[in-house]
Amino acid sequence: MPLSLSNRRDWPRLSRLSLKLFAIILITNVLISGLVFVFISRSLDQGFVNYLERSQATRAETLANALGEQWSQRGSWKWLRDNPRAWQSLVRSQLWSSERHPPSGIDRELSDAHGYVLLDELSNPVIGEPLLKPPPQDPDMPPPPEPHFVPIRSGDKIVGQLGYLPPERLMARMDQIFLDRQQRNLVIIVGSLFLASLLLAGGLAWWLGRRARSMTLATRRLTLGDYSVRLSERGRDELSRLSADFNQLAETLEANRRARQRWVADIAHELRTPLAVLRGEIEAMQDGVRPLTVDNLGSLQQEVGQLGHLVEDLRLLAQSDADALDMHLVPVDLEESLTQRLDDSRARLESQGLELSVESEALWVRADSQRLRQLWDNLLSNTMAYTDSPGMLRVVLRQRQQRAEVIWEDTAPGVPASELSRLTERLYRVEGSRNRRSGGSGLGLSIASALIEAQGGELTPSVSPLGGLRWTLSFPLETTLSSTVMEPA
Repeated sequence: MPLSLSNRRDWPRLSRLSLKLFAIILITNVLISGLVFVFISRSLDQGFVNYLERSQATRAETLANALGEQWSQRGSWKWLRDNPRAWQSLVRSQLWSSERHPPSGIDRELSDAHGYVLLDELSNPVIGEPLLKPPPQDPDMPPPPEPHFVPIRSGDKIVGQLGYLPPERLMARMDQIFLDRQQRNLVIIVGSLFLASLLLAGGLAWWLGRRARSMTLATRRLTLGDYSVRLSERGRDELSRLSADFNQLAETLEANRRARQRWVADIAHELRTPLAVLRGEIEAMQDGVRPLTVDNLGSLQQEVGQLGHLVEDLRLLAQSDADALDMHLVPVDLEESLTQRLDDSRARLESQGLELSVESEALWVRADSQRLRQLWDNLLSNTMAYTDSPGMLRVVLRQRQQRAEVIWEDTAPGVPASELSRLTERLYRVEGSRNRRSGGSGLGLSIASALIEAQGGELTPSVSPLGGLRWTLSFPLETTLSSTVMEPA
């Protein structure tokens, strides 16, 4: 049953995880925006000043060349001395690209005639003297930079100097404007990032909180024994895979609970039969219906033995579940163990109309010889109990890659392919009836599977081409045999 948040208390609340995620995203975005602003503003500031220095130096060189040509033509600076209009006209003609379209912005500041000073060959000011006398500054402030001078040449003779304001002086006048604009832009950037962080962190926190809340509620219901709870598996992210693993866990727990309930019921059923027989026999003897004879006591002894056999099987399976099976693994000749037990049982098989066919080769494995004998006995009992007469049991022992493989197959009746995977379940019978066909406990194949797994092997059922059931037993080969082990005793 998929989990639904129908109760208002079940809806996701703002958890600590959501708050942490929200704070991390918000602080990260603010820090990134601050660092970006600092680094970009520093880069722009330095690059802009360098650009202005190169641009102003180029303008000064252009204007100095023009002044040198004018001095060559006129022979003196009298035409410019105290003639601001001529000076402005000369600067405009050299630095403005078009008289109808004066430059704007910073270019206008750099091309202003008031930003230059002309000195003669004796370093006396010709025009622009105020530039040499800046207004008084605050004593706490650093002094403004001095003007830069470019020599004016006429041929090989220096006839004067052209001074211009360095970009630092110009920038000093524009600092406040620049800072105001940058602060306004920073407020816009930080505000936008803050709003985006709120939306992103809020949405992500709500989404993650909803998923986490659903998992929390589902886990709580699982701990209370409700194994029917399921989570949504939409998406392909880690949370979706976690939901799939959670659903798999819930299915496994639910299957284990059903198996445990069925296991207890089956054990009770299996124990009820011999106990009911014992009770009936004893009550009959007490009522005088049956005499207390050796034969009647033998019948009771047989039921007690069957009951003890069932209890022993249950104990062995419990030890297997706890990985506490008593195993003494040593190098064992698998061919000898298998063929000897089959030869001992040949007469019993033939008495039930079953023909035995054996093909084998010498292979050594690391196993417990007593547990191997118990394994062969369980398989023999299953074959004799569920193979019709006349029939056949064929056993093949061969090497396959680095493993010893035993093929154990018999004739009809067979087992439906859909039931093969359940054959080793405890107390499971294909026919679905709990009536025992041969008096077995229904645990033989479960014990066989536990025994072979405890010895590092595998037991796999399949359909036999003979018309019955095929068991494939696989053991790892023993490759480190010493000469003393290989020699016969």
